[in-house]
Amino acid sequence: MIKSCPANAFLDKVVKFLDVQRSLFPTCASTTIFGRYKSQFLKMSTPMLLVHGGAGGISDARILGKANGMKLALKAGLPLLIPSEESGGIAVGSALDAVEAAVRAMEEDENFNAGYGACLNSDGNVEVEASIMEGSQLRAGCVTLLHDIKYPITVARHVMEKTNHTFLGGASAQKFALQNGAVQLPQGSLVTPSACEALTQFKQQQSEGKDTTYAPTELDNTIKERPGEPGTVGAVAIDAKGNIAVATSTGGITGKVPGRIGDTPLLGCGTYADNKWGGVSTTGHGETIMRFNLAQKILANIRYCNMSAQEATEVACKEMTERLGGTGGAITIGPKGDIGISWTSKRMAWAYVRDNEFIYGIDHGKVLKEPF
Repeated sequence: MIKSCPANAFLDKVVKFLDVQRSLFPTCASTTIFGRYKSQFLKMSTPMLLVHGGAGGISDARILGKANGMKLALKAGLPLLIPSEESGGIAVGSALDAVEAAVRAMEEDENFNAGYGACLNSDGNVEVEASIMEGSQLRAGCVTLLHDIKYPITVARHVMEKTNHTFLGGASAQKFALQNGAVQLPQGSLVTPSACEALTQFKQQQSEGKDTTYAPTELDNTIKERPGEPGTVGAVAIDAKGNIAVATSTGGITGKVPGRIGDTPLLGCGTYADNKWGGVSTTGHGETIMRFNLAQKILANIRYCNMSAQEATEVACKEMTERLGGTGGAITIGPKGDIGISWTSKRMAWAYVRDNEFIYGIDHGKVLKEPF
């Protein structure tokens, strides 16, 4: 019979003592030390809201609109992530509320390919899609093929919170949206002159036999070449409790076949959130992102390769383009609150706020700052 080790007996007494202390102080957690036990006090996470306004051939004429639009998105989301002390402070902040509000702001801004300003299918109509996910219980809501609905991201959240399902599409999704507070806008209300011009150019290129695989979503009079990939919008947040949430919304790609579904509403492609490993929102060529499963690839890099959010995002985006040819990008927040921003497209609009500074960029290697 093996006798008990005196050191182990001592550690057993320590553990009993720590269990008593933990009952007195709820924030105390017991984990391994000296090969067996450790006591540590849990810290609150530093809240962060990170947004993107699409990747692709963003023209110089659109840069200011993208920057201003992302700033407005952050102004909409941050008060819900970091409430005032009078409203309860960061302890009551919600990552889920923050990402929904940020994306809603971009859905009503014509500078982005989501909601108002979304690109057109081959019939000249807008079909929008969105997804939202929270990382504590891995709940999610996804919608696709909505038309003349202003805030598809809110419809996605209603799917998550008011049904036993995760994904609704087409006529049933439209009916559900209207039954749960969405307003049916007049037909064509989401169509913009820029989207119409993009479709005209797309059809012209088709008639000339040119490659339209990477169809445009943004066009203005200063652009003469094919503008590039889609300009999906997205937001990722972590709140003080460590909860991570992600929201993504898009109008797809110009000239798409009616009924085409992209990566945005697909979990693991356009959106994913898991408190254990992080949250990701992607943007770019949807067919490429779907085939590569970009959001999950980034989180797998964090989980299995012990990469930071930045390294994980860079490696996955680069590998996707090297293997499949299509380009895109992503924004990521890791489980400890570190951020990742990377893209292989010509440009990607991204932004966040830190120490009351608006930090943003669109071009590779250029980080811009201004007072928030």
